[in-house]
Amino acid sequence: MNIIQSLNQTLHQQFAKDDRLITFGEDCGFFGGVFRVTTGLQEKFGKERCFDTPLCEQGIVGFGIGCAQKGLKPICEIQFADYIYPAFDQIVNELAKMRYRTGNQYNSPLIIRTPCGGGIHGGLYHSQSPEALFLHVPGLKIAMISSPYDAKGLLISAIKSNDPVILFEPKRIYRAIKEEVPEEEYEIPFGKADVARNGADVTLVGWGAQHHQNMKAAEEVAEEFDIDVEVLNMRSLNPLDTETLSASIQKTGRCVVAHEAPKTGGFGAEISSLIMESCFLHLRAPINRCCGLDTPFPHTLEHEYLPDAYKVKQALVETVEY
Repeated sequence: MNIIQSLNQTLHQQFAKDDRLITFGEDCGFFGGVFRVTTGLQEKFGKERCFDTPLCEQGIVGFGIGCAQKGLKPICEIQFADYIYPAFDQIVNELAKMRYRTGNQYNSPLIIRTPCGGGIHGGLYHSQSPEALFLHVPGLKIAMISSPYDAKGLLISAIKSNDPVILFEPKRIYRAIKEEVPEEEYEIPFGKADVARNGADVTLVGWGAQHHQNMKAAEEVAEEFDIDVEVLNMRSLNPLDTETLSASIQKTGRCVVAHEAPKTGGFGAEISSLIMESCFLHLRAPINRCCGLDTPFPHTLEHEYLPDAYKVKQALVETVEY
């Protein structure tokens, strides 16, 4: 399966098991979503459980919060992560704070699914990676998919969570990766990273589509420079698997963090700070960040903007040779 097929299968299976589940968003009903993730749900489960909404992101999330308060399990689709900003107030001031402001009397088990990131020549309004904006907000779980296997396990964990979850889905790998996905139900816990490649010389940290560029860079730098890279795919960013991160840094003594989002204020800075606090005496070089540029996302110069395997490889060599 590819990621779209994995997500679609998971939604069909979970909708059949739990009649509290509903999903809605712009074009996700009859049309099945702009990327076809919700294909067949309306036909199978009816317009009451899978339906289109007006072009109003704050309305989509606000309506979802109300549904969650009444015992439903809403899955909101924001058509592109770039469109999530009109809903920022609802997410930050209402959704994330519901449990706290009601003294634990109410929670908001709401899921927001949204395609993110570049790589499809979508230009500045269809290519952003805004995860860091929401990682500053207590009360939200944040995860980013990087494979079909992870897609199913993370979505099921999100559905079973009693807290609000934003699930970012990198659109450039929606159909680019295929792998075996078990038919049966399984969960990938939030806060559990995947050590995708074991290594001894330097730790390479990433998530989402960037993980695949990191894996490519790790293989190439091993062949060309005999550098042994340990690759971590963080999977969820809040909660963050600090235990696996610290253990890897203590082993290698070096770290490169790579992500698509702009460098300034990106989540790589928070990870760097956490490493400094917990592993300072183990470090043999400064922590290196290989990130997107501090500019709007370009339309025709994606290769200049994105931290591809070549740029990551350069960062790895610089760090090891420090």
